[in-house]
Amino acid sequence: MAAKIITYEELKAHSSKDSVYLLLHEKVYDVTKFIDEHPGGDEVILAETGRDATEAFEDVGHSDEARALLGDLFVGEFEKNSELKTKKAPQSSASHSATVNTAVQQGSNLMYFVPLAMLVAYFAWRFYSNGSV
Repeated sequence: MAAKIITYEELKAHSSKDSVYLLLHEKVYDVTKFIDEHPGGDEVILAETGRDATEAFEDVGHSDEARALLGDLFVGEFEKNSELKTKKAPQSSASHSATVNTAVQQGSNLMYFVPLAMLVAYFAWRFYSNGSV
């Protein structure tokens, strides 16, 4: 079964608290039932209705759990040749997560190495300046 195609007019028509559609990564989601549960409040979501909310969604850095919720809220694909131009999806979430994890691990290693190196340097300085510890 083909995904439903949502037009720009349909997207704009669902821009009130009673019926809220969000456009994320060229897909449309009905977040009406979730709007009251959103940790950032309903104003944050309502501010992004009727336009491409991909950038705002990604800038916040939603968790994997938040992304998993989107599956149940999916309505359809956004019309490709619409007057509203969508932003292309950035690199995959898995690729981005791997990059972040590598950076965190490198930072964690430095967190232990730098103080240890300073301690060794201090004792070496004391040993060579006094002749003993």
